[in-house]
Amino acid sequence: MSPEWMQGAPKEYDSVLVANRGEIAVRVLRAVKESGLRAVAVYSEADSESLHVEIADEAVLLPGESLSENYLNAEAIIEAAKSTGANAIHPGYGFLSERADFAREVSENGIIWIGPDAESIEVMGDKISARSRMISSGVPVIPGDEVSIPEDGAHLGPLAVAAAKVGYPLLLKASAGGGGKGMRVVREPKMLRTEYEAAAREAAAAFGDGTVYVERLLTGARHVEIQVLADSTGNCIHLNERDCSLQRRHQKVIEEAPSPAVSNSVRESMGEAAVMAAKAVNYVGAGTVEFLLSSNGDFYFLEMNTRLQVEHPVTEMITGIDLVQKQLEIAAGLEMGISQSEVPLSGHAIEARIYAEDATRGFLPAIGKLSTWITPSGPGIRVDSGVRQGDEVTVNFDPMLAKLVVHAPTRKAALRRMDAALSNFVVLGVVTNIGFLRNALSHSAFISGNVTTDLLDSSDISEFGDPEPPIEALVSIAEAALRMGLDKTHAGASASPVDEHTGHSGDPFRTLSRSYP
Repeated sequence: MSPEWMQGAPKEYDSVLVANRGEIAVRVLRAVKESGLRAVAVYSEADSESLHVEIADEAVLLPGESLSENYLNAEAIIEAAKSTGANAIHPGYGFLSERADFAREVSENGIIWIGPDAESIEVMGDKISARSRMISSGVPVIPGDEVSIPEDGAHLGPLAVAAAKVGYPLLLKASAGGGGKGMRVVREPKMLRTEYEAAAREAAAAFGDGTVYVERLLTGARHVEIQVLADSTGNCIHLNERDCSLQRRHQKVIEEAPSPAVSNSVRESMGEAAVMAAKAVNYVGAGTVEFLLSSNGDFYFLEMNTRLQVEHPVTEMITGIDLVQKQLEIAAGLEMGISQSEVPLSGHAIEARIYAEDATRGFLPAIGKLSTWITPSGPGIRVDSGVRQGDEVTVNFDPMLAKLVVHAPTRKAALRRMDAALSNFVVLGVVTNIGFLRNALSHSAFISGNVTTDLLDSSDISEFGDPEPPIEALVSIAEAALRMGLDKTHAGASASPVDEHTGHSGDPFRTLSRSYP
């Protein structure tokens, strides 16, 4: 039976299957249970002991070892929903979340899709069609040109013509997908063929489509995105902006809301443009319209992500609006119950992505057992994670371990709170990027609010090397190491706990210089 808040809704449901894993699966499953709905998880053999499986009311094992066999297997996921009686599916982000054919198949099987319809996903998922729709709707776009290249790539005449029209430096971007894949900067004509071939190859491997388009490269710009919500009754609003300018190789590192570079007038104009973009495709659900903001205040449409974003918590912190709950309500056909004038903007929020990676070795993913996992807590601190102490970090999946989010009355206060929270985030057994994050947040450009998308890629990475650990972190690490040693002694185990958990011998602090908070 559906919960009380949903009864009488146009599309009632009582059970939600979350077609994902990791922190976003945990986030959505918890919201589903909190809403009085039954929560169903899916998992691969490698995830059989994962947190998202533990918290679900029911979990279904997906077949096979590869992603195409399990988390990208639409048929298996739909079958899992049917076998468990789940009458709705939430895709999270990544995996099948922006696959129009999956959304269509879910609906055709009589299951409620918690997201926009397949047509909206199709239009916005293809950057070329999205640009065309935005141009016709009056949303400003970056100057660019679609390119049609023969499959063998032998004749690049059209590409050269488009590049000359747009001008150098330029950006080659995959038409399908996102996340920085299939994207290459070309600064001079002689590099056009090489970079095109690399972009097309990567796009084909990642998205099954090697189509690219040419776009002017805006240097010194900021990446600012607008969260939108739209229901099936025609209401569409925006929930202010997020600034995601601190990026590495087109991958977001730290996000904040509101943007230190956005005035009230720009916020209003950009918000209106985002709503126009959503209405142009009859959007229903939660989505994000991404823009590039130039130094003179002009902004241009980049793309629309037709799903929940990784960085959605910062919007929740400054508005008090639970985006997943709104997704559940909108999927049931209910009105969102909030008008544009009622959207709050309270304080400042910052999110840092905690990765198992080594910043001193080109951000190579790190593996190992999370022998100690101590997350910070306190007023204005939120940790979204899909792991807990004892879990094994492998190369099978994205190395993001958690999202640390803080909220405070002002940006300065939020920066102080974030640094304090990072300094109390203790991870043993796996190298993390926590030290890198602390230095990035203390960089003069970030403190002043003058971050542009090319800051990290144009900087000497040694500027962001690990800071000296604060005394509080050293005490926490020492206590954790001592506990590990005592546990091994009581269990009759031998030698230093560091040997087993980090792969190094000797003083435990030797291996913690890049793993400490």
